[in-house]
Amino acid sequence: MRVVVLADNRAVEAGFGTEHGLSVYLETESYKCLLDVGASDLFARNANMMDIDLSDVDYIFISHGHADHIGGLPAFLVINQKAKIVLSSHIFNRDYYSSRNSFRKISVDFDFNALKERLIAVDEKALFEEEIAVFNPTIRKHPYPKANGMLFKSHGDELIDDDFDHELIIVVGKEKRFVFTGCGHNGLLNILESVIAEGSGEIACVMGGFHLLDNKNGLEYETAEEIVELGEKLKSRFPSTGFITGHCTGDNAFSHLKSILGEQLKQFYVGYELSI
Repeated sequence: MRVVVLADNRAVEAGFGTEHGLSVYLETESYKCLLDVGASDLFARNANMMDIDLSDVDYIFISHGHADHIGGLPAFLVINQKAKIVLSSHIFNRDYYSSRNSFRKISVDFDFNALKERLIAVDEKALFEEEIAVFNPTIRKHPYPKANGMLFKSHGDELIDDDFDHELIIVVGKEKRFVFTGCGHNGLLNILESVIAEGSGEIACVMGGFHLLDNKNGLEYETAEEIVELGEKLKSRFPSTGFITGHCTGDNAFSHLKSILGEQLKQFYVGYELSI
């Protein structure tokens, strides 16, 4: 399994573009996938620089309905005429908003009716290629990320708190499983326990944002102690799992987790590549 980051907030090589968005390319001997498509066409421009042919992608899996994960879809449709597009059925006919720093819409206007033949809407869970499990986390006994408190969704003519029924977790593999969290809005421990509940096999690698924002502009989220406690639980319960994060995981949050997880934790960036 080859995994390459196409879009992220960070890059370490000159020439790669960055944005507040996330897109990851995943390839096996049998299929090629995109996990999210970032906020714009940046993922495609970076893929071109890496000689990754997006016209040959078989599946797009969208983790949730926020623009920094689905905004690049129109650009992808110009490049690729065959890929199945997999996303939560709860995304349709709904808008999303954030009140962090300023109140703004964070979803995209898109006519999904034009994609009927290629669209696969997942209500709760689905299986692809006999080894790609896609589901909304069912275990929610651990706290959500505190920054979720500034996120909302439309409900008729009202705005209500976003409960992230539209967030899908993508798990690839059987014996050694790769877990893509998107932004991890359902909380990392809830996600991992849901992965365990959905199937057997070692969780070899967890990759994506963990939605642990750094305190900034008078806004406060998880304390250092809370992040350290999370790190200790991850190390105790998943001692052989690799965690690779970026995007919505803040630098201070990463540093606190790193102090506990050590080499189990790495930071991704545009151009980061992994083989499993």
